[in-house]
Amino acid sequence: MNGLEKFLAYELIGFKDYKLQVIDIVIILLIYAATRFILWSIKKALSRKERSKNFSEGNLYAVFQLIKYVVWVIAIALMLETIGIKITILLAGSAALLVGIGMGLQQTFNDFISGIILLFERSVKVGDILEVDGDVIKVVEIGMRTSVGLNRNEIIITIPNSMITTNKVINWSNQAQKTLFKVNVGVAYGSDVDKVIEIIEQSAKEHPDVMELNQVEGRFVEFGNSSLDFQVLFFSENLFGIEKVKSDIRKTINRKFIENNISIPFPQMDVHIKNTK
Repeated sequence: MNGLEKFLAYELIGFKDYKLQVIDIVIILLIYAATRFILWSIKKALSRKERSKNFSEGNLYAVFQLIKYVVWVIAIALMLETIGIKITILLAGSAALLVGIGMGLQQTFNDFISGIILLFERSVKVGDILEVDGDVIKVVEIGMRTSVGLNRNEIIITIPNSMITTNKVINWSNQAQKTLFKVNVGVAYGSDVDKVIEIIEQSAKEHPDVMELNQVEGRFVEFGNSSLDFQVLFFSENLFGIEKVKSDIRKTINRKFIENNISIPFPQMDVHIKNTK
């Protein structure tokens, strides 16, 4: 027992009034292990909540992220206290330095605060589909400074959190379960309007991702410069893959137009040459 006590009391670093003993390192390792165990236990408990259908995946992720950051801050503070570094003295002594760093890292702190806002407000959650800066992404991870999303081209995109909180962002997941979409098409002048509307409506109804078939509606929008312009409106739950759905509907429309001798015109321009002689 005396041997163990001597080992734990062995000084690794000794400098004036400061000393770092083996027991200090052991305590730090125990704090680290306890922190990891506590976070693992919390994550398991939240996973059980998710399976019970009481909470959504995004809400549980936000709760766990906040708990994780708080627990690690406390753990790091305890580790520093263990090796004799007083947090209050450290903060007071580095106040001026922190102000200087803050000025240089203003955008980083802005992103950091935005991350806290996102996690607290939960206006954006993991799994949500956002339209940010003209790109549609599915949120994969929300961090303290940046969030990670996957766009429709399967490309991972890292987004500063401040861009989500301060810019105009469309959250498609906040819509109802079904969302209204449209496909535009133009046909040649002289085409049978009623037949065109019948074809575009039927083309949308044939797609398996189109819902509420009785609400599919074809419209004659306007007389265009080179075409009669139509659009078909439909509901779908496939928010992230809607461009593929629209592409499939366009292919069906094109095929049916060919079968029914309905042409999609090229843009036309009449040029009048005036003889001034």
